Amino acid sequence: MSTRVTAGIKAKGSRGSRNVFFGVAPQKGLCVTAAGTVVHGKLEGGKRVVKGMRSFEEIPHTGRNGWLNLLKFWRENRFQQLHKHMERTFNTLGPIYREKLGTLSSVNIMLPSDVSELFKSEGLHPRRMTLQPWATHREIRNHSKGIFLKNGEEWRADRLQLNKEVMMSAAVKRFLPLLDEVAKDFCRMLQTRMEKEGRGEEGKCVLTIDPSPDLFRFALEASCHVLYGERIGLFSSSPSLESQKFIWAVERMLTTTPPLLYLPPRLLLRMGAPLWTQHATAWDHIFSHAEARIQRGYQRLSTSLGRASPAGTAGGHYTGVLGQLMEKGQLSLDLIKANITELMAGGVDTTAVPLQFALFELGRNPEVQESVRQQVRASWAQAGGDPQKALQGAPLLKGTIKEVLRLYPGGITVQRYPVRDIVLQNYHIPAGTLVQACIYPMGRSEKVFEDPLHFDPSRWSREEGQRAEAAGFRSLAFGFGARQCVGRRIAENEMQLLLMHILLSFHLSVPSSEDLNTTVTLILQPETPPRITFSKL
Repeated sequence: MSTRVTAGIKAKGSRGSRNVFFGVAPQKGLCVTAAGTVVHGKLEGGKRVVKGMRSFEEIPHTGRNGWLNLLKFWRENRFQQLHKHMERTFNTLGPIYREKLGTLSSVNIMLPSDVSELFKSEGLHPRRMTLQPWATHREIRNHSKGIFLKNGEEWRADRLQLNKEVMMSAAVKRFLPLLDEVAKDFCRMLQTRMEKEGRGEEGKCVLTIDPSPDLFRFALEASCHVLYGERIGLFSSSPSLESQKFIWAVERMLTTTPPLLYLPPRLLLRMGAPLWTQHATAWDHIFSHAEARIQRGYQRLSTSLGRASPAGTAGGHYTGVLGQLMEKGQLSLDLIKANITELMAGGVDTTAVPLQFALFELGRNPEVQESVRQQVRASWAQAGGDPQKALQGAPLLKGTIKEVLRLYPGGITVQRYPVRDIVLQNYHIPAGTLVQACIYPMGRSEKVFEDPLHFDPSRWSREEGQRAEAAGFRSLAFGFGARQCVGRRIAENEMQLLLMHILLSFHLSVPSSEDLNTTVTLILQPETPPRITFSKL
């Protein structure tokens, strides 16, 4: 079904009419149709011929000169506000636009119907944008690449092996108790700190802090426990300097990545550019930290050989994802190292930062907080200490994480290169074009969500029964399909378990309920971490 847009308001200084619905100045005769795949001028699946389909060159754009655009980004500090830039651009140009920055060109979209069509054309070996600075670092240091940096059949073969240890339900059942243990210890640490430092009226224990350093330690401790099968003691009174350096290195790596995406890394390497040097040094430290942990894991596994233990265990003790992969021997040691390192590097900020947003939103929405707490209490009481049953009985916890990631997605885009020509918003998109689904603008759009700025975890429970074609393409913080985030199950359960135990132990409030200002490194995060008040229940 096609809808021709004819009504509009003449915009001062623009040609044509400005679409009231999208705030875009469409060219004459714009035909808004269902997205589809082009086959000899028709759409696959028996759909109608796309009449008046517009060319790729006619897609609204932010400027044809990529280097001038990049210079403008540098001068106006748009890298740190890329999510806001995207939101403004969609409001100005409509639901699809082209952008060229330096060497990188993309088509950006934000409507679920278009995202649905994009994913239909991703093929057997989906490709997303290669983070060339990361790839260049692996090449010049002679490190193997993990699945994050691979494509094609090589990617698929490695991904299928990793899925067995981090994505399948049997794997989740193995590592869930480890995450639960770390979450409980976090709350005990917080309780101890509250008793020492807390102040409150009538003898009540109240502690107001910036929890971000503790959340980073939690994320690293939980990741190490699952990946290596060992604790590293970050909740002690004096956590190791090495672990603190690792967290710093991850943050530095994330901060230096975005500017390097639009410039040739090898040119910067030859020039000795400070930006590249900082980036490479951060990665070197990440690899060094992971290498030490992997060697320890390998030694533990070696000493357990010959004992009658189930696969992935040493003397009955779960040896983590590392132990599982080593025992099964389906991946070479170099590939195991590469993938474990990527999982470690990608598993700290991407859980610690959303947890900051979650505590803030629960703290400034006390009615929502109490609703989630009541459900958690009832589920925990019935679960008999089984963390998996407790989570299954508290869907509002999962809804809380989805709602946080709708408003504050870690990665602000999901990218694909369609393997065949497609049509989006009545524009022809050639096969092989980089297309970015921009999930920050999507999550805050009235075109996609009712009352989008309202924090409402229950919206996801209400929508589960909806079977609209594109309903499943509104929650994309972990990506989609075969190329979704490989650490998704670890991250989802890690965040839910921590929130569950916090809500069982503490009431949350915030000194200020003002909206948080956000910034983008490689992930979205608050410009200033929010302070949270924990009160003992």
